Amino acid sequence: MKRLFAGLAASLLIWAQPAAAQSILRDAETEAMFNDMSRPLILAAGLSPNNVRVVLINDDSINAFTAGGQTIYVNSGLIQAADNANQVQGVIAHELGHVADGHVVLIGAGARPAMGISILSMVLGLAAIAAGAPEAGAGILSAGTTAAEGKFLAFSRVQESTADATGAKFLRESGLSGKGMLSFFKKLANEEYAYGLKNIDPFAQSHPLSGERIANLTADVTASPFYNAKPDLALDDRFKRVKAKLLGYVADPKTTLNVYPEEDQSVYAHYARAYAWHKSGYPEKADAEAAALLKAAPHDPYFLEIQGQILLEAGKPRQALTPLREATDLSRNAPLIATTFGHALIATEDKANYPEAIKVLRQAVARDDDNPFAWYQLGTAYEASGDQPRALLATAEQASLTGDHRTAAYSARGAMQGLPPNSVDWIRAQDIALSAQNEMDDNPKKYKKRR
Repeated sequence: MKRLFAGLAASLLIWAQPAAAQSILRDAETEAMFNDMSRPLILAAGLSPNNVRVVLINDDSINAFTAGGQTIYVNSGLIQAADNANQVQGVIAHELGHVADGHVVLIGAGARPAMGISILSMVLGLAAIAAGAPEAGAGILSAGTTAAEGKFLAFSRVQESTADATGAKFLRESGLSGKGMLSFFKKLANEEYAYGLKNIDPFAQSHPLSGERIANLTADVTASPFYNAKPDLALDDRFKRVKAKLLGYVADPKTTLNVYPEEDQSVYAHYARAYAWHKSGYPEKADAEAAALLKAAPHDPYFLEIQGQILLEAGKPRQALTPLREATDLSRNAPLIATTFGHALIATEDKANYPEAIKVLRQAVARDDDNPFAWYQLGTAYEASGDQPRALLATAEQASLTGDHRTAAYSARGAMQGLPPNSVDWIRAQDIALSAQNEMDDNPKKYKKRR
């Protein structure tokens, strides 16, 4: 798991671990695109856009999944494999099918009978071994495990087919074409054909084979009155930008330059190369690509963001302030961009900039409190301004988010000593201290004091 600010500090943040322990990538432009492309689908699902999140995972496999709650994880590999925004919407629709149909909750219904078979076969197998028939016992154990796995996989395939149908329904009800869903499954089917269908046991898969999914969906999807709806060209342009910048960020620079060679003067190519050059330590080349982007669109907040990021990480925070201030204003104080701006204000080491940094960063954490780096920067600004109690409170917030409950409790208690009793900040510090202490009390071995 990469830590905070590997490469592009606030432009693409790696800040947490989902269930599969892969790193999350955070980017203001990408999150805005996900929000806009998923909103009609979320509403069609009868869910609140305020509660559903689409999160980008740094994983080059072609996958998306849900792991509880109303969060949808999309792998970076899926974005690179997709051809257009509608294909990604088809994937999101499918995952919303899982959420709306309660599959994460219902998984227990599939796991329970499978677990029952597994436990029963284990009991019988161990009994056979105890009776002096080890080979028979081992055979029973193996057969029981296979049966349990088979039953669970069959249950999973039913859920996937149900989510396909529900997703197609959401696409239709939101006025979106299902062409993207079908074409993406066809893309996956081509991968299966390339691997060799004879090498794939359909009963050993958690998903139906893509050809089967296409056959089951085609009639419903093509019958939709929106099947031939014109694609959203503006959304497709946003998708291509995100796809390019993502490749520049996650891929080896040589790969990026192969896909977007220097003779390619499109906006997407400049975007990809700006990230690639910046990541590989060529600030002048990265700055030239950013300048080309801004020549094409002088007031694009995300182009201003990358220019400011390059200047900041090249050790030029004062020069970074102008583009980052404008980016923050144009993006309506998008928390991730505002965090970068706050970082730049602090990095100038000019005391005159600290009040603005505190104001900007407080607004950022108020709108997105699940950003450890923003809390770190806010704590830094408070400490530089001589406000030690609030610096400790920000440290407690950061530690709480990253699972460092010992530091969270210690810092929160320190903050309480210097804050006005029963003030908003004092109450928040008390909440963090109690929550962190409860966590340590519940896991005494994990938090045993070092001697």
